[in-house]
Amino acid sequence: MIRPATPDDVPAIIDMIRGLAEYEKALHEVETTTEQLHDALFGPSPAVFCHIATDGETVAGFALWFVSYSTWLGRHGIHLEDLYVHPGHRGAGHGKQLLVELARICVERGYGRFEWAVLDWNTPSIEFYRSLGAEQLDEWDTYRLTGPALEKLAATEHPR
Repeated sequence: MIRPATPDDVPAIIDMIRGLAEYEKALHEVETTTEQLHDALFGPSPAVFCHIATDGETVAGFALWFVSYSTWLGRHGIHLEDLYVHPGHRGAGHGKQLLVELARICVERGYGRFEWAVLDWNTPSIEFYRSLGAEQLDEWDTYRLTGPALEKLAATEHPR
């Protein structure tokens, strides 16, 4: 079953974020706290959303996403930030059903895109996404500013 996350799911989501980071060899980079995630998902103006895959009463996986916008299409879209299914629940269709639910949301709301990133070494995920008809955007590279580089740029004086 796929359902929207509830506040009671936050500890399980944090656990899965850590599981995903461990799989991606980046557990040391996870700073998110339960309180931060709760506020992001359930605060007064949530800008991030989450769906949960369950197997009976057990949380099997999650998809955390936010609304994006395409100036070229003139429409919103969904950017999938994280998709994770616990190892013991993989192969049962939970990941696909989470993606199906987000695709349905895109279509129902008239959104024009459903996008995400995948690490270039993650062959099982890449093959899975391709099997669903997803296309790799070879001509685009992702850039990121964080930490001191972000702070340095933010402190740059505007020319007068």
